[in-house]
Amino acid sequence: MSLLEVEGVTVAFGGLRALDGVSMKVEAGKVTALIGPNGAGKTTLLNVVSGILRPVRGQVRFRGRDITGWPQHKVASLGIARTFQDLQLFGNMTVREHLLVGRYRLTHTSLVEALLRLPRHFREERESRKAVDALLARLGLSDVADWPVNALPYGKQRLVGVARALALEPALLLLDEPTAGLSGTEAEEVGQLLGLLAREGLGVLLVEHHVGLVMSYCDWVVVLDHGLVIAQGVPEKVQSDPHVIEAYLGEEAA
Repeated sequence: MSLLEVEGVTVAFGGLRALDGVSMKVEAGKVTALIGPNGAGKTTLLNVVSGILRPVRGQVRFRGRDITGWPQHKVASLGIARTFQDLQLFGNMTVREHLLVGRYRLTHTSLVEALLRLPRHFREERESRKAVDALLARLGLSDVADWPVNALPYGKQRLVGVARALALEPALLLLDEPTAGLSGTEAEEVGQLLGLLAREGLGVLLVEHHVGLVMSYCDWVVVLDHGLVIAQGVPEKVQSDPHVIEAYLGEEAA
């Protein structure tokens, strides 16, 4: 059984079909890339999986469970985390505070317990800070942990967005163009991180325009064009597919 299964998903905005019968899978321990020209429907598909949009047809299954149309908070509670094209960070909050927010679904302290400062509140707070400090160290963010995020360079802000998603301890990580605006070296570091996470068992679904990263670090590639899946397979196969070349370069498929 695949970690994530998308079957026949269709999304329409008025008369426009942003997705038209899309089917694909994501396996645990694999990095799956979702690529295609601008407007192909890539972000729309992430929005369906993460609960932002409800499809007019089709199903989304996570670990065999139908989660089609579930609200975002319920989807996140299952262990599905995502980042966005725009960073959506909280300006003056520190890097550490962002990661603590990311761990919210893992805590069970009630408002009353927090207000009364009961033992579970302190225990979970200690556990969260310990886990966050370990994640900060792993991603090389310890030295800026107490900086407000808006004081960081853009590349570090991108990494904070990924770190916040990882703080949720997800089984499936959805990334929407995580290397946008990054230098070649920074993008390479993101690729290396994704490869490491996948080897540890995390499933990754990645929307990405950085072809070199996709070819080097992704295990499976799904290509969308005008809301349709036009190709999928291992990177080497997809890269040479004439329909993919046509979609990207405007060259007529043989």
